[in-house]
Amino acid sequence: MKVEREQQQSLSKPEGESRPSVTFATSSGIPLERSYSSDGLLALGFDPSRDLGEPGSFPFTRGITPAMYRSKAWVMGMYSGYGSAEEANARYRALLDQGQTGFSIALDLPTQCGYDADHPMATGEVGRVGVHIGSLRDMERLFHDIPLARVRQIRTTANAIGPIVLAMFLAVLEKLGIDPAETRMFLQNDVLKEYIARGTYIFPPRAGLKLSVDVIEYCAKHLPHWTPLAMSGYHIRDSGSTAIQELAFTFANGTAYIDETLSRGLGIDGFVPQLWAFFSAGLDLLEEVAKFRAARRLWARLIRDRYKFENLEALRLPIFAYTLGSNLTAQQPLNNIARVAIETLAAVLGGVQTIATSSYDEALSIPTEEAATVALRTQQIIANETGVTGTVDPLGGAYAVEHLTCEIERRAEEYLERIEALGGAVRCIETGIFQRDLAEAGYQAQLQVERGDRAIVGVNVYRDSDAARVPVFRADPRAELLQIERLHALRSERDNQKVIATLANLVGAAESGENLIPTLVEVVKAYATVGEICDALRRVYGTYRPPQIV
Repeated sequence: MKVEREQQQSLSKPEGESRPSVTFATSSGIPLERSYSSDGLLALGFDPSRDLGEPGSFPFTRGITPAMYRSKAWVMGMYSGYGSAEEANARYRALLDQGQTGFSIALDLPTQCGYDADHPMATGEVGRVGVHIGSLRDMERLFHDIPLARVRQIRTTANAIGPIVLAMFLAVLEKLGIDPAETRMFLQNDVLKEYIARGTYIFPPRAGLKLSVDVIEYCAKHLPHWTPLAMSGYHIRDSGSTAIQELAFTFANGTAYIDETLSRGLGIDGFVPQLWAFFSAGLDLLEEVAKFRAARRLWARLIRDRYKFENLEALRLPIFAYTLGSNLTAQQPLNNIARVAIETLAAVLGGVQTIATSSYDEALSIPTEEAATVALRTQQIIANETGVTGTVDPLGGAYAVEHLTCEIERRAEEYLERIEALGGAVRCIETGIFQRDLAEAGYQAQLQVERGDRAIVGVNVYRDSDAARVPVFRADPRAELLQIERLHALRSERDNQKVIATLANLVGAAESGENLIPTLVEVVKAYATVGEICDALRRVYGTYRPPQIV
């Protein structure tokens, strides 16, 4: 569709998010002074008692608990999965044996976009960038012999299919005889960012929002210890945004979820404390540390003021950080070990609760087992050998860090106000405003690299055509055929009349506007496939076509 005049508006301001042509600036274009002082902080209106507080107390700038890593290290959970459920299961068990304390299920693109393995759109993509989960049968294989009750955190990338994966989790736990209260499931379930950056959407934005809130509502009522939503800025940053846009877009989406959940009659204290944020950890060390600190403070103040939320202790924002994959290079890939270490250190100094580290071969393929182990060891070395975990918020009080924290918070807050003035997150998605601003930021960032304004070792400086080559993971080319054979076998073995009946019930529930989770549990237990479920919902909600961006 054509972009209307309203859609041509931009959230960016020339003096705000455009990257100024200065000699010294952060990666997001914030000018850097030669040095910082207490006088500079006073000029910003900085008040330590108001803006810092103590660790574990409002506004949580310094961390969400008083002792932070002195009492418990962050969750070390790698993002992994490929091929068949058995192959992914073996990788998870190997990483758990190496000391990993959680894991994130990487799903392939057909699964995330709601296609079965034999769909034409899935050709060549089954099991390529993640594990293929076509039905409850695959989920049963995925969790076989994994001590679920002892894993601190199990995460998944399911977004457009978030309700389906929640239903599968519940069904497989029932089959295993495990009480859901004994597990800690972490559902990303942030479909709004898919329309902005990542692209694994299925239904139009308002239908997608409804389905994500079905998960939030169900968890609030039945699984209050699970994480029903991880507001995701990582993918926005990985697509080229600034740190300021990363926070602003994420929190704008977050308030859209909250508003929709509140419209169903839930009390805010029944679900907001269970929400997480998922942010990138980039290479600009001081800016990244400041970003995490600013995020906690901005979120606490935003929710307190917007919703008149009086339980300040419930405004802690747990953060999951993933080292920024777009900073890693295919050229001289061993350099990425250093990059990932710096990004991980930024996340630790910023006080996050969970970290996933990219592997040095990220720009080439999904990781080899050796590369995944090196990535995990990077976290373990920082946790055990650097001493940075002994002091809470070790960079707190540093003039430069406090200045950047204040500046990032201010700029992100202004951006949020502009989003609100244009109708909020969903409206900005529907009109293409978010997408346009993100495209412009990504273009400017790449332009800096092309012009040589931003140095990338091994790419535009210190190039070496004789750099060491590294092994590249090769997926089993038979994996797709195997998955298709299993799919056909499943369709012949299951009770197809039950599948038809439960899918009809699902369509009826969707048409009536009710929460779909209870119905989806029955559908997946009948071994309906992800593709069949999504096709049924496509008939009700339709599919999304993004606006043309000029």
